Amino acid sequence: MSAVMQTAAQPSLQLNNVESAYGPIKAIRGVSLQVLPGQIATVLGSNGAGKSTILKTISGIIDPSRGSIAFQGEDITARDPALIVRRGLVHVPEGREVFPLLSVHDNLMMGAYTRRDRDAVARDIETVYGYFPILRERARQDAGLLSGGQQQMLAISRAILAGPSMILLDEPSLGLSPRLTKEIFEIVVRINRERGTTILLVEQNANMALNVADHGYVLENGRIVMDDSCDRLREKDDIKEFYLGMKEAGARGDRRWKKKKTWR
Repeated sequence: MSAVMQTAAQPSLQLNNVESAYGPIKAIRGVSLQVLPGQIATVLGSNGAGKSTILKTISGIIDPSRGSIAFQGEDITARDPALIVRRGLVHVPEGREVFPLLSVHDNLMMGAYTRRDRDAVARDIETVYGYFPILRERARQDAGLLSGGQQQMLAISRAILAGPSMILLDEPSLGLSPRLTKEIFEIVVRINRERGTTILLVEQNANMALNVADHGYVLENGRIVMDDSCDRLREKDDIKEFYLGMKEAGARGDRRWKKKKTWR
């Protein structure tokens, strides 16, 4: 967990009644959430629930059709993604989108393209090499030749090189082994604790996400249906059954959710 935060603090990120669509298909509906400074918050939900759409809308990739988004008290609704990055909000998208024909080192330098503080950039490169020593070993290798796990390490490291105060992290464990997933999440926690970086995490590995995050939101069919501290979410019956695989059977062996969903 991250450092203790004041509940009265101004949110680093705040969404109010945000809606976004792909053509006629509404992907998120009236989403409101907030992330406090220094916090790790997570959004849980099944495939197609709209988790990635939330992050794309925040980072300016998708313009919302309704609602507002504020970052550090400034309205960033539908702003240019480059401006949002310069404000200190960086998105690590799903799928490890590295530059495959550039070296690992050059990928990192692409993350720092908005910065002019060369000495600090050099220190940050050393920091990410400390987090992920394999990247130092492969610094001159084309990023496209890295394994999936190494590319995920590179994508996170490139985000750090932008010097953000907040990172949007989309499905960092996707396609990775349990060992690599554990390693990635350990570094995510270190980034939060050691650098004070606020993180909004979208992740299908609910058990891992709830263990590292402070506050969680549950998204279903584009709507937030539940939110609470992660400690309390782990104890809720619906979370145990739907996301942690702890099923409760009825007299006929029916899954409990067929009878009742407490968050509705």
